[in-house]
Amino acid sequence: MATLPLADAYAQQRGRSLLITIEPWTWSKDWRITPPELKNGILSGKYDANMQAICNLVGQMKSPVTIRWAQEMEDTNGRFTWANWAPKDWIAAYKREVDVCRKAAPAAKYMWSPKGVEGLEKYYPGDNYVDVIGLSVFGLQKKDNDEVGRDRTFEETLKPGYDRVAKFNKPVIVAELGYVGKQDYVSKWADDSRKSYAEFPALTSVVYFNQKEVWPWLGGYGLPDWRVTQHVLP
Repeated sequence: MATLPLADAYAQQRGRSLLITIEPWTWSKDWRITPPELKNGILSGKYDANMQAICNLVGQMKSPVTIRWAQEMEDTNGRFTWANWAPKDWIAAYKREVDVCRKAAPAAKYMWSPKGVEGLEKYYPGDNYVDVIGLSVFGLQKKDNDEVGRDRTFEETLKPGYDRVAKFNKPVIVAELGYVGKQDYVSKWADDSRKSYAEFPALTSVVYFNQKEVWPWLGGYGLPDWRVTQHVLP
């Protein structure tokens, strides 16, 4: 958490806003809490102090802040301990965390951030708890060609998730964007992700995920390296 004031200063100097993703992992790298333990702990208030500590810092920030808690909750691949819960349980947990945070950081905005796949609507917590919607959009050239025999575009990759969330009438941000492939593929995705699209009127911005993947992609695609210094393949 010591980096949050540094991020605030960085954003202020450049006239930017901050998107803070809060993932409710354990502090230990060697131990992973089970989904029931995490769910019951959150709903019982066991971890309220953790959220309070983060939001106390957010409340002191001078930059505009959006908080994104426990993203991609509808995903079923086992990556996130908080994903694929019963929708009512995830919604209750999300609302609890937002309620805790609002007391300490009343000026912050809150992002509901599904992965963008079928079934996400079951996890919508209600308009009073969502200021903006985030989506995850990734392009992996090898996977594209294995599945459809050609390169997918940013536009067609975004469209299914966007269409699913458009009915909520909230601003939409691509909260995680990444692409890996040969130079032509990367260049096209870079250009296309900066364009405006008439079919995506609620899309306001994209945020690049400048990290190496830490969870193996299904289908044998390993750990794609999304970093801009590494994402062009030979």
